[in-house]
Amino acid sequence: METDRKKEGLQALGKETTYVFDYAPQLLESFTNQHPDNDYWVRFNCPEFTTLCPITGQPDFAEIRIAYIPDVRMVESKSLKLYLGSFRNHGGFHEDTVNTIMKDLIALMDPKYIEVTGFFTPRGGISIFPYANYGRPGTRYEALAAQRFATHE
Repeated sequence: METDRKKEGLQALGKETTYVFDYAPQLLESFTNQHPDNDYWVRFNCPEFTTLCPITGQPDFAEIRIAYIPDVRMVESKSLKLYLGSFRNHGGFHEDTVNTIMKDLIALMDPKYIEVTGFFTPRGGISIFPYANYGRPGTRYEALAAQRFATHE
């Protein structure tokens, strides 16, 4: 395990955890997918996500769901946990936050397909559930993204 972590260049896995509470995309780490020839889903659920309203500074709470079809690289789960925790004292609108998470993960691992949904708890009596997705352009995953976006509720 230790040698695999070192070989992949992973820093967070197996080490003492240091928490960062302001947006830190540099915390994200990836590793090599052992099955890039297979299409399969990887899903993450973060039911205790918090960030701050950029106007009032009050906390916003959400469940963040991430689902992707990996290609060559995959996100390491501890680094994802630390990255999502880094939004704790970051001010961002719900829609911006979901798109930022998706774009950071695309930059990290260049997945075939990815979608991110935020289920934000009500503030002022209104819940906001932003959804963003991406399919690699020029591939069947671009069509998958269009289809899932069109039928998303």
